[in-house]
Amino acid sequence: MGRASVQRKPDSVNPDTPPLLPADSENSLLMLKLKAYLKQEDIDQVMAAYRVGAAAHEGQFRKSGEPYITHPVMVACILADLHLDPQALMAALLHDVVEDTPLTKQQLAEQFGKTVAELVDGVSKLDKIEFQTATHAQAENFRKMLLAMSQDVRVILIKLADRLHNMRTMDAMAPEKRRRIARETLDIYAPIANRLGLNSIYQELEDLSFQHCYPMRHRVLLQSVMAARGNRKEVVGKILNEIRDRLASQGMDAEVTGREKHLYSIYRKMLEKTHSFSQVFDIYGFRVIVKDTPTCYLALGALHGLYKPIPGKFKDYIAIPKANGYQSLHTTLFGPFGTPIEIQIRSQEMHNIADAGVAAHWLYKSSDAELSALQQQTHQWLQRLLEIQSESSDSVEFLEHFKVDLFPDEVYVFTPKGKILALPKGATAVDFAYAVHTDIGNRCVAVKINQELAPLRSELHNGDHVEIITAAHAKPNPVWLNYVVTGKARSHIRHFFKTIQSEESALLGERMLNQALRALHAEPSQIDNARWEKLLRDYGVKSKQEILTDIGLGKRLNVMVARQLLAFAETPAAAKEGKEGRPLGSITIRGTEGMAVQFAKCCRPIPGDPILGFINKGKGLVIHTHDCPAIAKFRHDPEKWLDVEWDPDTRRLFNVNLRLAVANQRGVLAKVAAAIADAGSNIDNVGMEEGDDSAYTNMHFTVQVENRIHLAHLMRRLRAIPEVVRINRIKGATEQNKSTREHQ
Repeated sequence: MGRASVQRKPDSVNPDTPPLLPADSENSLLMLKLKAYLKQEDIDQVMAAYRVGAAAHEGQFRKSGEPYITHPVMVACILADLHLDPQALMAALLHDVVEDTPLTKQQLAEQFGKTVAELVDGVSKLDKIEFQTATHAQAENFRKMLLAMSQDVRVILIKLADRLHNMRTMDAMAPEKRRRIARETLDIYAPIANRLGLNSIYQELEDLSFQHCYPMRHRVLLQSVMAARGNRKEVVGKILNEIRDRLASQGMDAEVTGREKHLYSIYRKMLEKTHSFSQVFDIYGFRVIVKDTPTCYLALGALHGLYKPIPGKFKDYIAIPKANGYQSLHTTLFGPFGTPIEIQIRSQEMHNIADAGVAAHWLYKSSDAELSALQQQTHQWLQRLLEIQSESSDSVEFLEHFKVDLFPDEVYVFTPKGKILALPKGATAVDFAYAVHTDIGNRCVAVKINQELAPLRSELHNGDHVEIITAAHAKPNPVWLNYVVTGKARSHIRHFFKTIQSEESALLGERMLNQALRALHAEPSQIDNARWEKLLRDYGVKSKQEILTDIGLGKRLNVMVARQLLAFAETPAAAKEGKEGRPLGSITIRGTEGMAVQFAKCCRPIPGDPILGFINKGKGLVIHTHDCPAIAKFRHDPEKWLDVEWDPDTRRLFNVNLRLAVANQRGVLAKVAAAIADAGSNIDNVGMEEGDDSAYTNMHFTVQVENRIHLAHLMRRLRAIPEVVRINRIKGATEQNKSTREHQ
């Protein structure tokens, strides 16, 4: 939004006040645009909003020296070109008053209605809230705006018009600020305009951003295009005449125009294909507009008869529209003098939607199926944003997911029932699974692409038939985060693991708190709701679950929480008894605690090993063997560790590292692997040291065992192999890291 250098509140705000700038050219321009499509009573409402805005911004000026009111007026002009309704135009004229003047949302609601006030509020920044960093402030502003947009898409239309006018008038700003705003526009606002199908705004935002980010490149490229325009004028004229004559001879009434590609798209093509400007032939394209869909295909056939099509350069966006509702036939032909020419063929209605996108809902009142489908697609996208927002832990993460979801290039794939899904370029089978339904994504185990089994990380291509195979007890894999590309998939996977970790950490935290209470001569059943409520107030948290989760994650000490709970006892004697305390008992480790309890990879403890539990802030309880070198320096810090012991009945397998010195003979690896399998163990990893032509070599195994007894049985089986001369269990960070490198 434009910033005013002076802010002053007028003595009174009256909608009947005469315009402060009666001869203002923008105001005259706005009136002309309003009269083109609005009724007089609607125009009167819009002008009442103008007068309030002009009075509120009186005495404020833009950096260029213009009165501040010129900015909201020009924003309203941009929206009037899209024929938006009076409420949106009123909100555009008032969009900065809550942010830059003392006028409040409540005052706007009283004068212009709740809808206008909500639209203004949705566009306003969160200036009165303090954030840790500029990144957090920007992310929270986007989050607020996009949530408002999900309720009413006009919020983002006003914001896009606001950004477009600011981009047009940035010359008065410092170069560094211009580049920052231009980069933000290129990353966020231009893709949003593209996603909503606002083609003209999208292209202008990209070109203006290009101009401010790379002024020298923009100037050189503009000069080259202008020179090429003169050189190719004759060729373009010849092609236009030939296309018109061919379509007319086939009895088709068509509007044929030449169009010049916008500068940023030419620049992007030069970068992607590493071409010089002279190698980019298709800076000119041609657009053919006919009456209806069947005529589009007839025109395509006529033009393929006039010029030869280039194989692989035909796209049918009529049968399969883009996600933003765009429909056209695209074909590239060999034109005269061997110049490739790109042609778009569309109906008049497709042309209207291509320019106005989702705003066509206001611009062209129609019940046509294509238009309702566009509105439905936009609604689904906005719902997806709401879903991502609800599962993102903070605004920065939401903004990251949102940026990921703005990929301009898309692939179109088919579900088993023949439904078409649009996904970003590079999307995988996991992205597809989450696009179908969250539960399908969470439970997917395999995929069939074109009736053949494929890995879940397989990248999808246009026309693929995709079928997801699920299992009832399956759950997401953290590795998926390395290759999913959609914001929805990424946010759901992260949300799943955060939820699981929170639940498991709360269970562990409860056991740790109970252990501390018993050490202080108190039973957990003695802690009533009144004590917990007092503790919640003192800590400023909402629930008991939150405190237990923090204990399980090591963010709060169980002993401290226990003491505070007991300090709320009714009798001094109880408080005194709580203070005396006794050593903490041991926590029983079952091996099934999930993410809340982790087993250190440096020493890989197994049932039967003497163990200690170390509180690692943010990760919960990490279990080490008693003699692990990695924890030696923490042994004398009682706040860092807890006594833990194994449950006699553990129900899982644990990894152990073994190093075997073996005779360098053929078939020895097979013998060792067979012995491990016979002992009821599984090999998780194996590696060999590089040979030095000696008679012996070292093998490194990560094997899975139930406990120390099982491990002893396995090692006896291995020692029985004649070729095995020595066997050791590996402990300690240094040796383990070396072993891991060798395994890789």
